[in-house]
Amino acid sequence: MVRVKSRYLLCEINVSDRRDLLKLDDRAVAGSVKAAVARTHGDYGAALCSIRFCVKYLNAHTGIVFLRFHKGCYKLLWSALPFITSIECRGRIIPCFLNCLHVGGTIRTCQKFLIRYNTRQLHRMLPKCKNKEEKRKIQEAILRCSLTGGGDEALEDELESEEDDDE
Repeated sequence: MVRVKSRYLLCEINVSDRRDLLKLDDRAVAGSVKAAVARTHGDYGAALCSIRFCVKYLNAHTGIVFLRFHKGCYKLLWSALPFITSIECRGRIIPCFLNCLHVGGTIRTCQKFLIRYNTRQLHRMLPKCKNKEEKRKIQEAILRCSLTGGGDEALEDELESEEDDDE
């Protein structure tokens, strides 16, 4: 049996108002992507996009979306993403753009990249903290991203050692 190879595109949906992310659903994102591919690449792009294309995951809180598509046409899909300026969902038009973060061969590689990306984003937020409570919460979030096991005890030990270093 021949295995059909796919590519996964990890994208971030950027909107001006974060509350609009909660109104998105996967069908609306898929429709916008298909429409953008059809606009930029015509009938050929629309036909390729209809084969094995789907939205595998959409997190409406963070704006992260996994798009799965056939390996041979990922460049067509990738090149059409900048032309998405809005997504129509439930009768509302939400202005947005998609930022491509990673292209991977499996969902697992995209998830690993997403963990590294989120950790880097949290490290960027750390110097901008206004008080110690904010700093502690971000440090906890960083440790949750990077800890593989050990649970709360390892988290508390790590936080105590960092607090001792700060003093």
